[in-house]
Amino acid sequence: MKIRENKITNFILAFILIFALWQILGMIIKSPILPPPTKIIKNIIVSFQSHIAIHALHSLKRIIMGLILSLSLGTLFGVLMGYFKNIDSILSPIIYFNYPIPKIALLPIVMLVFGLGDLTKIFMIFLITFFQIVVNIRDEVKNIPEEVFFPMYSVGATKIEIIREIILPGIVPGILTSLRIGIGTSISVLFFTENFGTEYGMGYFIMDSWMRINYIQMYSGIFILSIIGLVLFILIDVIESICCPWR
Repeated sequence: MKIRENKITNFILAFILIFALWQILGMIIKSPILPPPTKIIKNIIVSFQSHIAIHALHSLKRIIMGLILSLSLGTLFGVLMGYFKNIDSILSPIIYFNYPIPKIALLPIVMLVFGLGDLTKIFMIFLITFFQIVVNIRDEVKNIPEEVFFPMYSVGATKIEIIREIILPGIVPGILTSLRIGIGTSISVLFFTENFGTEYGMGYFIMDSWMRINYIQMYSGIFILSIIGLVLFILIDVIESICCPWR
């Protein structure tokens, strides 16, 4: 309970510090390029339901669906590669070859295959976060001490039982870490992809506001996108406190 209270206090202090520095910079620069945070907050309160909410919901849906897809398949492949050496020896060269490729360069091909709708945005999030999740989960499985498996071996447990009873519970912290990394990456990817073939999404909203020289709306969009990321991070922290109370 005390740790949670400290986290809440730290969040509040961080927001106060950021907004104070922002307010001071706005007062010094005195330019429409950097409006004071009070105007941003006021604009969000006034226009969130009528203008911003629909963009935020579309972006949140794409992030969650992309992360669910990449986490599901990434965890599956990571566990198989971490536990079965033969599978690891076959798949590791493929993962290592594809991991460094700048996936965002594949966006034109993905748009040709999947069109300009949500599927392209979701697939791009999956494509970029999948490989880092696979590598992280595989390493988490490999880091489980070998002696942990001995009691299960001694009672004749099957490989599926070992995965269910030892590996999956043991890699929960790694899964949550992968989610944290994936959240930041997916938001960055989404901002870029939402500028192509869509009328909804925070990326579109921010760039459209910028092109209309509406800096207050632009900063409002950036702030909401940051809040989406913050809420997702807090949700992961809550899940971790439930599943990994020792951490």
